[in-house]
Amino acid sequence: MINNAWLIPVFPAIAFLIIVFLTRRVQLLSALVGIVAIGTSFIMSIGVLREVLVNGISMENPVEYAFTWLGIPGYLKIEAGVLIDPLTAVMLFVVTLVAFLVNIYSVGYMHGEPGFSSFFSYLALFGASMLGLILANNYFMIFFFWELVGLCSYLLIGFYYHKHSAARAGLKAFVTNRVADFGFMLGFFILFAIFGTFNFRELATAIPNYQDTAFLAIAATLVFVGPIGKSAQFPLHVWLPDAMEGPTPVSALIHAATMVAAGVYLLARAFVLFASLPTVMLIVAYVGGFTAFFAATIAITQSDIKRILAYSTLSQLGYMVMAMGVGSMTAGMFHLMTHAFFKALLFLGAGSIIHALEEQDIFRMGGIYKDMKVTVSTFIIASLALCGVPPLAGFWSKDEILAGALNHGFTGLYVLGTVVAFLTSLYMFRLIFIAFFGKRRAGLHGHESPFTMTLPLLILAVLSIVSGFVGAPFVSHGFSSLVYYGEPHHVVPNYGVMGISVLVALAGIFVAWVLYGRPSDVPTKIKHRFPFIYNLLVNKYYIDEVYMWLFRRVILGVSYILNWHDRHVVDGIFDGVGRLTRASGHKLRYIQTGNLQTYALVIFSAVVIITLWIATPVFGGMLQ
Repeated sequence: MINNAWLIPVFPAIAFLIIVFLTRRVQLLSALVGIVAIGTSFIMSIGVLREVLVNGISMENPVEYAFTWLGIPGYLKIEAGVLIDPLTAVMLFVVTLVAFLVNIYSVGYMHGEPGFSSFFSYLALFGASMLGLILANNYFMIFFFWELVGLCSYLLIGFYYHKHSAARAGLKAFVTNRVADFGFMLGFFILFAIFGTFNFRELATAIPNYQDTAFLAIAATLVFVGPIGKSAQFPLHVWLPDAMEGPTPVSALIHAATMVAAGVYLLARAFVLFASLPTVMLIVAYVGGFTAFFAATIAITQSDIKRILAYSTLSQLGYMVMAMGVGSMTAGMFHLMTHAFFKALLFLGAGSIIHALEEQDIFRMGGIYKDMKVTVSTFIIASLALCGVPPLAGFWSKDEILAGALNHGFTGLYVLGTVVAFLTSLYMFRLIFIAFFGKRRAGLHGHESPFTMTLPLLILAVLSIVSGFVGAPFVSHGFSSLVYYGEPHHVVPNYGVMGISVLVALAGIFVAWVLYGRPSDVPTKIKHRFPFIYNLLVNKYYIDEVYMWLFRRVILGVSYILNWHDRHVVDGIFDGVGRLTRASGHKLRYIQTGNLQTYALVIFSAVVIITLWIATPVFGGMLQ
């Protein structure tokens, strides 16, 4: 399987072409082609993971094969290749599994939609792009698929292009990521200028021995700009909440295991670059920690079920980036894996609710547990996993991040992460108590979704329960001995961190119950008592408004000045030369009579004048 791993992204790419050119008019056949393709990739990914485990392939001893795509001897070498190590194997498994379940779920969710086949073709291309990104063995190749992922996100977020909000959201995601991607591109080009290679393994050997850390820090910071955009870290986070305008399966795919995970995966793949630069690691850690807290505070005031989950994703991505920054690559990737399962379950559960109720505002729901027991039960399991309640998956991975921050001396970030854990429980169970167990709204009647939608929910619920055990402290040769940086290590349980984490999570659930689980006017009183804070949070700190002001006043203002200079100064110079030429031609044309006798007279007169000039003694002497 490892030798044929390059086929994993090829299958969904072929499915994209088949759907576009052959099966577009037959909806169910298009869906079947997409499901079979990503299912085949999933089976191959299981095979790759098995061979990595059985053959003892490690982070220091990967399998790599490539061919030269573009080469100029002595100057440039760009490869197209595959790099297989435990990090690659885990990511392949997670991405193909979630994508496979999302494809199955989409058959029921997208039933009757006019763009049904187009949707599955975009899903196939999205899957192929993400899998190609994971397998890439060099920066240039990963950037190629990085951009394809961005293109697919634009197509999927703006799928309902007839809606103005969806079209703007797709454009916003595309433009925001292009800003970040430009920084990423500059960063790895600087690395190429320093080391003469894009290859990850060659750079991993050369970077620790490089002495000019200041120049290297510039390259690393620019490379980090790419994950800031893709993984929606502050201040380039603004595109992710608006991505909710796409169909809910798209939200599950983007927020769980593909696009936003690409940034965290890049940090892990390039970890040797960041690990050699403590200052850059500090930037990474605090950007992640601030994003985690920033997004969690916004989530506690939102009313749209998908936006609450979107800000939850921002917060959890902040956890992962923070883990990378404090030096715990293992914890960051472990949380990426567990988060993929329970966050996909949350979004697919939200989609099931929206599909049944045609409503997204949690305050317009209420009392739907009796009508949708499978959906609501699995949603609660995912929420408990997200909150870090033992023994569910999120408990093991989130605690490892908090323990990593504390063990590496980042006490402030540990405290911040603990506060975020409390806020996570608060906003998730605020959603649950209001939407599922609150007072039933008049005329609201829910119904359970079809089997194609509930089956993925049940599978993801099981994974949300059991997947964390692969990294539990009592498991020998677990996740930490598979995906790591430097030397494999065994997780030493920190029972103090565990205990505080559980108490904080339960405290958040209890506060949510006090405020929203029973009739209470306390939330209203808080809102009226602190209107400034409430408005600040519900309006997302006015970041979008600030960006819009900067765009309209600064960027468009500067653009207007440059446009005026281009039209009146630059164009004026060249237009003036043209007008001078045209005017002189207009005047000189009067000497052209078109009369041959006149031209002959002029020529004869010129010859006579020149002859007399030469024959005159004065001029003749001068000529001598």
